[in-house]
Amino acid sequence: MKRMISATALAAVLGLGGFWALERIGAPASPEFDLPGAAQAQDDSEDAAPTGTVQEMVLGAEDAPVEVIEYASYTCPHCASFHENVFDRIKENYVETGQVKFVYREVYFDKYGMWASLVARCGGNTDRFFGITDMIYETQSEWARAGSDAAIADGLRKIGKVAGLDDSQLEACLTDGDQLRSLVEWYQENAEADGIRSTPSFMIDGELHSNMNYDDFAEILDEKIAAAE
Repeated sequence: MKRMISATALAAVLGLGGFWALERIGAPASPEFDLPGAAQAQDDSEDAAPTGTVQEMVLGAEDAPVEVIEYASYTCPHCASFHENVFDRIKENYVETGQVKFVYREVYFDKYGMWASLVARCGGNTDRFFGITDMIYETQSEWARAGSDAAIADGLRKIGKVAGLDDSQLEACLTDGDQLRSLVEWYQENAEADGIRSTPSFMIDGELHSNMNYDDFAEILDEKIAAAE
């Protein structure tokens, strides 16, 4: 059975340069395993995000001439670097000007990336999702290396609280096995369909590209936008 990179393998490659390679694309046998809560049961709080559905997280105009889909892992340091050094400029110069529709899709290397995804999606709307995503990447070196599972989960909870989520919302989202199962299945389908083998990866109008700096990214976007005129 295909499995994702384990936490042990993650630790071994944390210091390597370049971008992370996915040795295997696939879902764990039990996606609900190791959720960071005392109970696996789903909380019935009315404030919790919907269960069992996966929302595409999109920025920009629906009718923008160019579509960019980012595939990234919250535990990938090169994804954090992209969001720190490249993403904001793409957002300002292309997304907010109506030229690019930007879609973010999670890739799951390990359970910690899954937990981060559950927190990011707990806000229930795209604006909060991208805000939490920014905070997750900005503090990745802190929460992802906190040591124990409990410490990592607490670090992610703190991010959620800064974003305005309360304890009941966070616990409902972090113990939602149905939502996690849906996310893992969704990730697997997307990654296999688009041939994703590394993060960050980008589908730019249906063409697969690996990680790149802003100038190279902008050059590709300008060519795509010009071709669409």
